[in-house]
Amino acid sequence: MRNKKLSILLAGLFLLTSCSSNPAASYTTIQDFNNQVLKWSSCEEDFECAKLLVPIDYTDFKTGTFKISVVKYLAQDKRKRIGSLVLNPGGPGGSGVDYALSAPFLFDPEILDSYDIVGFDPRGVGESAPIRCLNDEQTDENYASDSKPDNAEELALQIQSSKDFADACKEKVKNLSHYSSAETARDMDILRAALGDKKLNYVGKSYGTYLGTLYAQFFPERVGRMILDGAIDPNVPVLEQDIAQAVGFEKALSSFLQNCATLADCPLPKDETEARAELKTIIEKAAVDPLPMKNSNKRVATESLIVLGMASALYEDSFGWKQLRKAIAQAKEGVGELFIGLADMYADRGPDGKYISNQLDSGIVIDCLDWHDLRSEEEMQADAALFAERAPLLGPYLAYSGMTCKYLPLPKKDALTRETNMIKSIDTTPIIIVGTLRDPATPYQWSVGLHKVFKNSVLVSLDADGHTGEGRGSKCVDHATNKYLLTGITPQENISCTL
Repeated sequence: MRNKKLSILLAGLFLLTSCSSNPAASYTTIQDFNNQVLKWSSCEEDFECAKLLVPIDYTDFKTGTFKISVVKYLAQDKRKRIGSLVLNPGGPGGSGVDYALSAPFLFDPEILDSYDIVGFDPRGVGESAPIRCLNDEQTDENYASDSKPDNAEELALQIQSSKDFADACKEKVKNLSHYSSAETARDMDILRAALGDKKLNYVGKSYGTYLGTLYAQFFPERVGRMILDGAIDPNVPVLEQDIAQAVGFEKALSSFLQNCATLADCPLPKDETEARAELKTIIEKAAVDPLPMKNSNKRVATESLIVLGMASALYEDSFGWKQLRKAIAQAKEGVGELFIGLADMYADRGPDGKYISNQLDSGIVIDCLDWHDLRSEEEMQADAALFAERAPLLGPYLAYSGMTCKYLPLPKKDALTRETNMIKSIDTTPIIIVGTLRDPATPYQWSVGLHKVFKNSVLVSLDADGHTGEGRGSKCVDHATNKYLLTGITPQENISCTL
């Protein structure tokens, strides 16, 4: 369940590898793709895997095909089977395959009895024509690099690294403009058809709500039972999105500090202003003298890794907040190991130094295609003051998140490409939108905004901290979503829930 924008918190560095295409000469119409028969094979013990062919370019099928990785967990009671339930965990860059492999732990038994749980890696992600940008060492450098330029020299370095990244993309990545979420949404309709479902039943979280929204915009008559949890409002411009997220994480930090002040193991002053000042000191010192690990000189906790680790912990108010308290206490002793661990958890970096996913690489490209930031460097520099004003501690680290997008190509436009970010109204069968009141990554007002877009939606509001709401222990939320998935019946009106 990844934050949409945080995946491009730091600018890219060097080379991108090319993505392969697989020509399918016999597929000359969209119906040919819809009629394909998936060849399922056993994988991961209780699952089945297959590859789905989709056109690289929906306006020119001769361009070739991408192979989309798909996994399925069969309904446990064939007598109760309703159909397929397609998942997306967020991102961009999150693997739907990996998410679906946790299906037995994600859903109640009744849901597992009734649906084939299906996950797929969107184009460019995981095993679906993956965008491979950096090797592990370069990715380490990327995450650790300075994401908050404080002077003209540092800004020039960030601009140059962004240009280098974009130039390498354009040189190395074939079909670079064809990794947009609009195209992935169309891939989802081919997946629906290949699964044999007349309508798409779908659970999307965080960025996955944006995919669901685009699918509903393109194919409103094919929307089945859809839950959009931790919503992105498609009508919020990119700059406002970035500022809202910065404010969201800043508010989450306040909630953490207020909670911390009540605990015996809190390593910070009880007064929030003093606590924030102490955190700022830790970060500023790390900018000059990064914090080492306990017994290793291989890696150090730079200011950017500390901020990334902090943001990672703020996603979840139980385990995350506990680990953040420990990381702060350790940092006060001059050690950054726990902050590095939190950053690694967000970045999918394994203990062996290898990155488990390509979420950084794919996230940059996909996000830039979806929300191309066309502001000049001078405009970004001027807007950085607004980030610092609205979110003093964390805002400056998101102020330049769109820099790389300036130098990457726009998506190829066609009849279904959105010319603007405005989606006024979508009319589908009833759906559920879940919003968490103090969600740091997808602010609650975005769920309210998306609820207004979907004419037949019910808003389920969870009074809680942390990212997304379904499956987090609220009986109220889970009862509403489970009943809906099993019967198609939504609550009669908007409801408010607690944990």
